[in-house]
Amino acid sequence: MDIMAAAVTHDPPPTAGGRQGRPLIVTEDTELLDDLLRLCAAAGATPEVHHGVPDGRTGWESAPLVLVGDDAARRVRGAARRDGVVLVGRDQDDSGIWRRAVEIGADHVLMLPDGEQWLVDRIADVAEGVGRPALTVGVIGGRGGAGASTLACALAVTSAREGLRTLLVDADPLGGGLDVLLGGETAEGLRWPAFAASRGRVGGGALEESLPRLHELRVLSWDRGDCVAVPPQAVRAVLAAARRRGGTVVVDLPRRMDNGVAEVLAQVDVGLLVVPAELRAVAAAGRMAAAVGMVLRDLRVVVRGPYAPGLDDREVARLLGLPLAGEMPVETALLRPHGGKEPPASAPRGPLARFCKEFWERALLEARAA
Repeated sequence: MDIMAAAVTHDPPPTAGGRQGRPLIVTEDTELLDDLLRLCAAAGATPEVHHGVPDGRTGWESAPLVLVGDDAARRVRGAARRDGVVLVGRDQDDSGIWRRAVEIGADHVLMLPDGEQWLVDRIADVAEGVGRPALTVGVIGGRGGAGASTLACALAVTSAREGLRTLLVDADPLGGGLDVLLGGETAEGLRWPAFAASRGRVGGGALEESLPRLHELRVLSWDRGDCVAVPPQAVRAVLAAARRRGGTVVVDLPRRMDNGVAEVLAQVDVGLLVVPAELRAVAAAGRMAAAVGMVLRDLRVVVRGPYAPGLDDREVARLLGLPLAGEMPVETALLRPHGGKEPPASAPRGPLARFCKEFWERALLEARAA
C-alpha cells in the first residue's frame, strides 16, 4: 500500500487493463464530496456517487477507480477486495487512517489538500482509459544529412499502415518541418508553438484530435513563423500525453542537447542513430552517441550506404560500440528534395517500408516481453 501524504509529480500507474469508465465515490461527508467532485471535473470525469457499497457487486467491482472517504471506511469493510481503491482523508494527525486503509484493502491513502494534483492525474487516467504507454522511438542523425528525418517519417508511415495509433513528433525547431516532408504543410491543426504555455497535464485525447492528420497518423511539427521556444515543462507534458494514448510515437530528434531535448530523451524507449558508412560520419556519430547515451540507455545504430572502402554495417556498429538495428535501404525517397508527392515508405513493398516493418515487428515483440 502506498501512502500519499503530499502531491506526487510523476505520472501515476495506469489503471488495470486500461479500463475506461466512471470513478466511484463513496462518502457521506458533504465537504469532502464537494472537493472530490471538483477534482473529478478538473480531470474531465463524471463520477458515480454512493453513501456505501453500491447495491449489487457490479458497480464496486467494475469501477476503474474507487475513492472512499474516511467517513465511509467502516461501511465498505466487507466489500470484495480489488485494485484501484483510494482512501481519502483530511486529518494528517489521525494515525488510525492507515489501519482503516488496510481493513478495506486500499492501494493508497491520500490526504487533502496536499494530494490533489496526484488525484487529478489518477482520475484523468481513468477518464482516458490509460493502458500500456506508446512504444516511443527517437531517431537522430550521426551527422547532418544522414537521413534521420526520412527514417522517422518512414517509421511513422509504416506504423500507421500496420493499424497502430501513431504520432510523429518533430523535435527540431530548426529543421524543415516533418509536415513538409509528408506533404501536409497546409493541413489544419496545431503546431508546437500552440503548446508553449502548457504546464502540468495535457489531455492525450485532446492532443491527438488537435494535431494534423496525414497518411493515417498524427503529426506534431513546427509552423512557418518565427521560432518559438517551447519550455522543457511543456515538452514533458506534451510527450507524456502522447505516450498515454498507446500505439507508437516516433520522434525526429535534433543534433544538439538542451533541456528540452533531454526531456524528450527521458521518454524515449529506443533510440536509432542513423550513420552514413563513411569515416567522418562515424567519428561525428561517436560524439553524438556519447551525448545521447548520457540520457538514453537503449541506443542502436542504423547504417546507411553506400559504404566507404573497408566499412560495412557491422564494422560501423563495432566502431561505435552500439547494437546494430540494421541497414537503412537507399531508395528514391532518400534522394529527392522535401516536398515530394508521396511520403517515405509509402510503397508497402519498397525496401524502406520492409526495413521499417521488420523493425516494428522486433521492437514491439521486445516491448511486450519486457
